[in-house]
Amino acid sequence: MQSVLSPRDAANLVEPERVHRRLYTDPEIFNLEMRHIFHKAWNFVGHESQVREPGDFFTTTIAGQPVVMVRQPDQSIQVLYNRCGHRGAIVVAEKSGKARNFNCLYHGWVFGTDGTLLFVPLEEGYECSSFDKCDPQYGMRKVPAVANHQGFIFARLTADGMSLDEFLGDIRQPLDHLVDLSPEGSLTVTGGHFRTVYPCNWKIYLENLHDGVHARFVHQSSVYASRKFATEAEKTNSLVPFSVEIVKANGQSYSALDNLDVRAFPNGHSDMRGFRKPIGDDPVFVRYAEQLAARHGAEQAQEILGRNWHNMCVYPNLSIHPGFLQLRVLTPLAVDQTMVEIWNLKLDGAPEELHHRTITYANTVHSPSSIIKPDDLEAYKRVQRGLVSEGSDWVSNHRRYGTDNQEDQADSALSEHFIRNQYKAWTGYMRQGSEG
Repeated sequence: MQSVLSPRDAANLVEPERVHRRLYTDPEIFNLEMRHIFHKAWNFVGHESQVREPGDFFTTTIAGQPVVMVRQPDQSIQVLYNRCGHRGAIVVAEKSGKARNFNCLYHGWVFGTDGTLLFVPLEEGYECSSFDKCDPQYGMRKVPAVANHQGFIFARLTADGMSLDEFLGDIRQPLDHLVDLSPEGSLTVTGGHFRTVYPCNWKIYLENLHDGVHARFVHQSSVYASRKFATEAEKTNSLVPFSVEIVKANGQSYSALDNLDVRAFPNGHSDMRGFRKPIGDDPVFVRYAEQLAARHGAEQAQEILGRNWHNMCVYPNLSIHPGFLQLRVLTPLAVDQTMVEIWNLKLDGAPEELHHRTITYANTVHSPSSIIKPDDLEAYKRVQRGLVSEGSDWVSNHRRYGTDNQEDQADSALSEHFIRNQYKAWTGYMRQGSEG
């Protein structure tokens, strides 16, 4: 059914320091977001390491559209609409795999990995002037725009728009940093992944990414437990496990959180620095630093290790933890349902123990059954349920409004300036939609 709410009407529900609750609860607004944000923005699809060889494929969803990323015989990577040109069935049902051709389960149409229709059973039955097997509409059509930045594959469902480099802007820096961190200059997405469906709007998840205030409240129980464990370990001169140190960090003082730099960039992107500790005398990190110095030189290696990015957001669907090598992909399913998939990144050539710590972090923090994620789940759920209430029509984004640095959009984890920046991008997409 045609939406009666225009993009301009939706944009008017955003004010500089607050937004209307309908942005989180109205299915009409969700549909506008799919059409005017996720359809027109560059969406992260996957990493090139997930399709290493010709025929390797990986399926996902962009703006509700099923797509498949596939490596071609010439080593290029294409993204195809995952739809049969006959009756519209999903062609590739698996999450990932390898195929010589793609075969539709319904009526046996066969497609090349570039989407070309190769074979139609009973083809003589289609001998009419209106059917041409070579017509692209009967194949698996290509997504209009695909681009690769440092192995990260992005796609856009509209042909027109800014280039990927223009879209990313300065948020390219932490992506480039990830590649710099590898002794071999490349990354690999490894193993399986966590998949969680949160009962909340997609924007609630993104608004929590750099929020330093919530941790001391939402994660109070795990912070208390980690501090108690660490105190007991110190009494016996035992080594405090890496995972315990991670959880303890959620209980930092406000003055410490105020030292975590959060920067906001055009198009809704943002990053945060300041969590990771120096290498010190940890033998694994010392060995890793030596490997990095062999690639970059000692001085540049130290500069790379000192950058200290904690996490970053490529608006609207990607978040990465460079410090802990976690890749998080967000897929809006409905106005009150959001799927988040979390993958581990491996620095090619780095010590295997470093990757083990990446896996430890994933299980300690990002697993749906970890001691951290259920806390966030409960908070997101309460926000979504509360926004249905008519107690107030507005959601506050006031923290440090008017006192943050508006010129370069830099502040700390105690500010909500990065959320206001996301809504600046949000309204930009909506206003563009009202012009088109």
